[in-house]
Amino acid sequence: MILPIDVKENDFLAACKEFEKAIGKEWVFKSEEDLGLYRDAYSPQWDDADEPIPSLALAPKSTEEVQTIVKIANKYKIPLFPISTGKNLGYGSSAPQRRGDVIVDLKRMNKIIEVDDKRNFCIVEPGVSYFDLYEYVERNNLNVFLDIPDPGWGSPVGNALDHGWGYSYGMYRDHFGSHCGMEVVLANGEILRTGMGALPGAKTFAENKYGYGPYVDGLFSQSNFGIVTKMGFWMMPKPEHYLLLSLTMKHRDDLIPAVEILNYLEDSFIVGWPLYRSPLNPPHGKAMDPELKSYLTSKKGLPDLNKIQNYALNKNIPYWQIDIPIYGCKDTCYANMNYIKERFKVVKDAEIKVVQEFSLPLNAEQKTQLKHKVSLGIPNMEIFWLSTRGEATTPSDGHVWFSPIIPRDGKELLKCQDVYIQVFHDLGMESPITPFAHPRSWMYRAFCFMLAFGNSRTDPEHNLKLRQAYRTMVRVAAENGWGDYRAAPTFQDDVMGAYSFNNNALLRFNEQLKDCIDPNGILAPGRGGIYPKNARSQRFANSKLDEITLKNLKQGDKK
Repeated sequence: MILPIDVKENDFLAACKEFEKAIGKEWVFKSEEDLGLYRDAYSPQWDDADEPIPSLALAPKSTEEVQTIVKIANKYKIPLFPISTGKNLGYGSSAPQRRGDVIVDLKRMNKIIEVDDKRNFCIVEPGVSYFDLYEYVERNNLNVFLDIPDPGWGSPVGNALDHGWGYSYGMYRDHFGSHCGMEVVLANGEILRTGMGALPGAKTFAENKYGYGPYVDGLFSQSNFGIVTKMGFWMMPKPEHYLLLSLTMKHRDDLIPAVEILNYLEDSFIVGWPLYRSPLNPPHGKAMDPELKSYLTSKKGLPDLNKIQNYALNKNIPYWQIDIPIYGCKDTCYANMNYIKERFKVVKDAEIKVVQEFSLPLNAEQKTQLKHKVSLGIPNMEIFWLSTRGEATTPSDGHVWFSPIIPRDGKELLKCQDVYIQVFHDLGMESPITPFAHPRSWMYRAFCFMLAFGNSRTDPEHNLKLRQAYRTMVRVAAENGWGDYRAAPTFQDDVMGAYSFNNNALLRFNEQLKDCIDPNGILAPGRGGIYPKNARSQRFANSKLDEITLKNLKQGDKK
C-alpha cells in the first residue's frame, strides 16, 4: 500500500471510508490496477522509488462533492492533487505531484453550462473535453469555435490552468488569457467566484474578467490554492472565409526579417497562427538524408552552417517554410494576401503560394481535407499519428517537454539554436536541436523553443541522465534570459527556482499566500514549486536523490 506522505495508515483508512460515503464507493479507486491508470505514461522517474504514484483516486460528480472531499482531507491532513481530464502528456499526465498524493479526478464533472454564439462565450466544467464542446457546437449549429490545443482530448479548463496555447488568432491562442470567470473550491471547502461571478445573479460572468477589486484568477493557474470547478471562455466567431498561404525562403538568415514582418501582421490581426518549419527536416516516415545529417556534426562535433546552407541551395530545398492563415470575408482575405506578398518583397527569393481556401461552414469532406484543422478549432488526434513518423527516437517510450520562452525575434531564435546545440555537445549527447529547428509560435507575443527528452521504462540510468540534462538546460536557459513556462512535476522545483529575482521574491510571496489560504497544506503540495510550511523540506527532493545516485555511480566506475 502506498500512503500519502506523513499520513498514518489508520488515518488514511478512516479517510477512505469517509470518501466512500461522500461520493459513493464505486468512485473511490484504490486497487493497483485502477491506480496504474494514474501513472504518468511518460514519467522520467518510471519505476523509481519516488515515482509519483497516487495512494487513492477520487471521482466527484459535483462542486458539492468536491467541497466534501476537501473537508475530509483537512480533517485527516490528506494531500489532494486535482486533475481535469489528465491528458497532460509530457508535463506529468494524470500523475500526482508527489508519491502518495490523492488524485481528485474531475472528469465526471462534464457539464457544458452555456454556449452563446451571439456574445461569443462558453461556461464549462473541468471534465468537458475539447471534443465534447466542439460536438455540442456543431450539433446545435452555433457560429463560434473555441481555440484548441493539439491533441484535442484534453480539457479547456485543465489546459488553460496550465497556461496552454492554441492555433487561431493571437488573443484566443492564449487559453488562460482568453478565459473569463472561475468558480473555485478553496482549501477550507468554501466556494469562491472570481470577477463578475462574485456578484450574485451576474449576467456577464464569462464576458468581463475583472468585476471589482483585485484580479485573483491568476492565483489558481499552475498553483495549489484551490480546485477550479467552472470556467468561462471567450470564443471566436467562425469566419466567412479561410485562406492558407505558404511562404518559402532560401536562407537561414531570412528568418530574421520574416519574423519582424509576421510580428507586425499578427499584432495587427491581419493573420492568424504562423506555423514555422523547415523542409530540411525529413518528411514524416523518412530518415534524414545521410549527407545532411553528417553536416550536423562535421565541424569538430558541431554543425557546419555553410555546408548546410549550400546543401539546401544545391538541392533546391527551402530553408524555411511558414504556413500563414487568413480569416475574414473573401474580399478581405484576398486583400490581406496581396498586402502580405507586398511586405515580403524585401526578402530575396521569398515565394508565397495559396495552399488551401474554403468558404465556411465546411462540409464533412472539406473538414477531412483541411490541412490544419486546429486553425478552425476542429479537435483531432492526428498529432499522435504524425509523431510516430520520421526518424526513430531512442528510447521511444515517451518524452518530457522542455519549453522555454524566448523573444519573438529571428536573431534570438538562431542564437537559441546555437546555445542548445553547444549544451548537448558539452554533455556528450546527440543534439535534438539543429540549425533548422523551428520555434513554436502558439504564444502570440513570444516564441516557445521546445524540445523533447526521450524517457525509458527499462533503463533507469538513461532517465537519470535525462533529468540531469533537463536541469542543465533550465540553468543555461535562465542564464540567457529564457524561462520554462511549463514542466513535469519532476522539474517544477528547478523551474520555479530559476525565477529567482530578489532572492526568490515571487516564490516567497506565493508561499506566504499558501500558508494563509491552505494552512494544512492539503492542496497539491509542491505544485508549481510552491510548498506549504509543513512540506518545504521536500523541495528539490528528487534532485538531491539524483545527486546521491550520480555520486554512487561515479564511485562505482572508479572501482
